[in-house]
Amino acid sequence: MKDRSHWLPLAQARAPFWAGVDLGGTNIKVGLVDDDGRTVAFHTEKTLVEQGPEDVCRRMGEAVHTVAALAGVAMSAIPRAGLGTPGPQDLKAGFIIRAGNFPGFDGFNVRDRVSHHAGLPVTFANDATAAGFGEHWIGAGKRLESLVLLTLGTGVGGSIVIGETTLDGANSHASECGHIIVDPAPTARKCPCGQPGHLEAYASAKSLVAMAREAIDSGRAPALAGAVAGGEELTPELVWALAKGGDQPAGTLVDEVARWLGIGITTLLHTLDPAILLLGGAMTFGGEGDPVGKAFLGRIRSEVQSRAFKLLAERTPIDFATLGGDAGYVGSAGMARAEHRRLHPTDA
Repeated sequence: MKDRSHWLPLAQARAPFWAGVDLGGTNIKVGLVDDDGRTVAFHTEKTLVEQGPEDVCRRMGEAVHTVAALAGVAMSAIPRAGLGTPGPQDLKAGFIIRAGNFPGFDGFNVRDRVSHHAGLPVTFANDATAAGFGEHWIGAGKRLESLVLLTLGTGVGGSIVIGETTLDGANSHASECGHIIVDPAPTARKCPCGQPGHLEAYASAKSLVAMAREAIDSGRAPALAGAVAGGEELTPELVWALAKGGDQPAGTLVDEVARWLGIGITTLLHTLDPAILLLGGAMTFGGEGDPVGKAFLGRIRSEVQSRAFKLLAERTPIDFATLGGDAGYVGSAGMARAEHRRLHPTDA
């Protein structure tokens, strides 16, 4: 939503307005949406995590005022803001438990500090959960009663939305779909969390790169080996490009990721029976509009067809998410809206 031409003119917007903040390792994204989820202003800036948690929280809070000013909306017309951050978190207490790429954030109350600097109450969420809520509110899951979203990127995130409720769990650890076990074998690949056999160990960007390195080392991927020897970085994008060009070993790697996703998705369908299952994030190989992405989705569906209960396999759509990089801030704003409506039902 960087292009102002895609912002909804204020005259066409429906009040009240909701701010959504999406904290990433590189960038902070902040959007202001109207009561129908349409973006009226957007702002992004570098996270600058090295400047410490208080500085990051200050700039996130101030960015809420920035988008209000960009839209020409008074702060009094914004009842609440939403904040999505990487986890794991203690959602009730308002802090990230283990911040990983955010040194100094462990145990730091990001929710309350952003609320302080924004001057608004803040709804706190896992970033993948927020993305799923965005898809439920105005995206590919709109008008459906439930959904599961898997975000495929550096890791594998998950979101489970039922009605207007996200499944967070007693310890804020529900919806960690990337950590369901798909391979119980003693030789199972290790997940970055340290445990073996998790879906993330087979279906994330890190795992694809690891599998590609193994294919190169064993002599099974000469084109990949040649590209890397020529100075190209071994990334999912390189695998995607070679697969798109017809390289069979690269295509086999993409197919292998799809197979493991199909196994994991089958478990999720049997456990949750959602109205739709969506795939989002950076590692969707171009999505439906790309031949590799289309084949990737087809392979996932085929695996589910071969493993799931027939009724679930036939009736549960498996598709790509539609909000892309906007899902985090839109979903955070939507979750703020939902919480406000729960707390103030007469305002709904």
